[in-house]
Amino acid sequence: MNSAPIFPHESPRRAWRLRAVAAATLACATIFQAATVPSASFAQNLPSLGDTERQELSPIMERRLGEEIMRDVRRDRDYLDDPVVLEYLNNFGSSLVSVRPDARGEAGYDFFFFAVRDPSLNAFALPGGFIGVHSALVLAAQSESELASVLSHEIGHVAQRHIARMLGRQRQDALLPLAGMILAALASRSSSDASAALLMGSEGVALQRQLNFSREAEREADRVGLQIMKDAGFDTSGMIAFFGRMQNSTRAYSDGVPAFLRSHPLTTERIADIQDRTRGLRYKQRADSLDFHLVRARLRLLQDSTAQGLREAAEAFEGLLAQKTRNQTIAGKYGQALLAFRQRDIGRAQELLSEARAALPQGMKPSSILASLAIELKLAANQSAEAVKEAEAARTQFPLSRGIAHLYADALTAAGRNDDAVRFLRDQAQLYRREPELQERLAKAYAAQGKQALQHIALAENYAMVGSLSSALDQLNIARRAPDATFYDQSLIDAREREWQARFKEEMK
Repeated sequence: MNSAPIFPHESPRRAWRLRAVAAATLACATIFQAATVPSASFAQNLPSLGDTERQELSPIMERRLGEEIMRDVRRDRDYLDDPVVLEYLNNFGSSLVSVRPDARGEAGYDFFFFAVRDPSLNAFALPGGFIGVHSALVLAAQSESELASVLSHEIGHVAQRHIARMLGRQRQDALLPLAGMILAALASRSSSDASAALLMGSEGVALQRQLNFSREAEREADRVGLQIMKDAGFDTSGMIAFFGRMQNSTRAYSDGVPAFLRSHPLTTERIADIQDRTRGLRYKQRADSLDFHLVRARLRLLQDSTAQGLREAAEAFEGLLAQKTRNQTIAGKYGQALLAFRQRDIGRAQELLSEARAALPQGMKPSSILASLAIELKLAANQSAEAVKEAEAARTQFPLSRGIAHLYADALTAAGRNDDAVRFLRDQAQLYRREPELQERLAKAYAAQGKQALQHIALAENYAMVGSLSSALDQLNIARRAPDATFYDQSLIDAREREWQARFKEEMK
């Protein structure tokens, strides 16, 4: 595999940025990169999870550190803020976590799974239950069991509190400055001089020593991940097959890869250990879901939007159709529909999507991913009334789908049903208080109603949720001056302003 970025318009330094997030904060993760071997003395000195260390790095502080880091990750343009991909990964990841509920820890972490656009084969865990996967890794996985082997390994890192082990001796009041140091290092990647100074500084060296994982921690995550796979009903041989391919792929990386990105080796001993543990297990075949193939088709387009990337995606979709299996045929047609949509050929995209849906055998469980694209195409074609009908039918079929709920709100707004959109979004915002997308859509619906104060309050909530408190406070000031601001609105603005100013001052410290 070539270590150079597959996006010609991006600099190599930019392409490494999210990998630096994983390598520098984690303490957990680059399980698939070619590697420098941690020292034996460090492996032997892996601290135990004693009460003192648990007190030093509490689960709440661990989560807080992860949230600080995620704010920066979400602002990176390589973060795939795609509702379809996010929904699939979180549904899939949650099914794995459900068989190991103690992985949520004392604080009851809500795990969050996400993807980043990156051509390397990698996955990583951040403090507090945030788990990322590179787009290329999902594309390289040949089955859901192989994908489960990666995510289960990362869940194993969280379940065993490896980050707490690495950082447990730091005082709690040093954790957020540590996050600040990490994020400052990321920001300096645009300057080679600053980057070199940080990486060569004694503090940077000490930090890297502190965060490197030992071989034992990796083996421990393998064992926990293997048990999660088994309990969740996946084929455990998928871990051996995938890890073996990952080990082979790392040999193609050049020596130019930064050393701190080549940690946590995938060793022959680790693979042998997994083989020993699976030798007595009965083979359990598990059919892949249709959504797995659809998400991989979608990621092919999301990974590289250049002209060359689109040509390669088109060839890949033709290859899927040539296999003439049910799931591959549907995924190939879906991919072609997405490609036509990207090229603004809405009519052709609708035809291809209809062909994909027609390939579904009678009685087969429908897919929310196909339903989402159908709504998007209706909206793009300015068929707002039909989009509402399509979204209403989809909500009946997939009542828990967050992507469908968001598209339903979009359809109501596009159809001019602003009052219905506001009522629906307000109800959704009460049920899902951590979804900034709801507040963004609510702001648009309020704007369509001409309600200025409520529009800017909703925008303020959106900015606060994504960690931009300065922008949130600016929106509150605009809302306060709006001519239609009521006494209740002013009271809410005052309360939010006090809360966010306190948070902002704390962050500035």
